[in-house]
Amino acid sequence: MTEPQALLDTNICIYLLEGLSDRARKRVEACVPGAVVTSAICYAELIRGLDPADRKSLELVERFFRIVPVLEFDRNAADAVAKVPFHRHRFDHLIAAHALALGLVLVTNNEADFADVPGLTVENWTV
Repeated sequence: MTEPQALLDTNICIYLLEGLSDRARKRVEACVPGAVVTSAICYAELIRGLDPADRKSLELVERFFRIVPVLEFDRNAADAVAKVPFHRHRFDHLIAAHALALGLVLVTNNEADFADVPGLTVENWTV
């Protein structure tokens, strides 16, 4: 499997799932399988927002995560939380820490939310 290079933020996963950004879709499709991943934190945010009775959405999300692997939030990611300012929205500080711990580019449409995280590389694949 290819080494991961980019970690998708929750909002980019939503854009891809809902077909809201052709640019993001094309960018992901251009990557080698395994180069684009997401965090277990993003997965949790997405699953929490789903209606368990909506089989169609559940199947779509399941197919999506067969293509975009979900990485465990491990001890290295937890240690990296100390490097991230804690005034993040929701789980953003954990997602930023996960990307930092793995040395991955964080792909998000909310670049400003991560601008003050030292050492974090952020890209927006929707523009």
